[in-house]
Amino acid sequence: PQLTKLFVEIFPNISLINCYGPTEATIFSTYYKVPNNFNYHRVPIGKPISNTTIYILDHLLRVTPIGSIGELYIGGPGIANEYLNKPELTAEKFIANPFNNQVSDVLFKTGDLARYLPDGNIDFIGRKDSQVKIAGYRVELGEIENVLRHHPLIQDVAVLTSKADFGDKE
Repeated sequence: PQLTKLFVEIFPNISLINCYGPTEATIFSTYYKVPNNFNYHRVPIGKPISNTTIYILDHLLRVTPIGSIGELYIGGPGIANEYLNKPELTAEKFIANPFNNQVSDVLFKTGDLARYLPDGNIDFIGRKDSQVKIAGYRVELGEIENVLRHHPLIQDVAVLTSKADFGDKE
């Protein structure tokens, strides 16, 4: 938010668009045009792009009320079909759309936590698991911990990230 506010102050005549989306949903699925009077604690990820549906669901796949946190699911023709040679992960992450009975309609379960704001924009909260992004790459901290635990001199382990300037992970 600090960098966003600074950008808007320095470049008041340039539109700043915040886009969100995983690779499984063709790079981005939502967008938010930052207003010149930007004053949020977090930058919203906005609203779905054309031909994209966003659901924020609870653990029973029920739509959450405005302001309630749930897991973000993405639907639409831009969703990938599967993970190559990973049928178990495909079955876990690509689910039948419970709100549409067409066989071809699936939702991608992102693992991201979010909530709808009263204005219809989406507020990204964080990850449901220990996955982080470092220099644009997805990293599963649990996988690193499992590898380290196999070393004979290591009894137990916890892998953490730290934030560099402007929120980049190190």
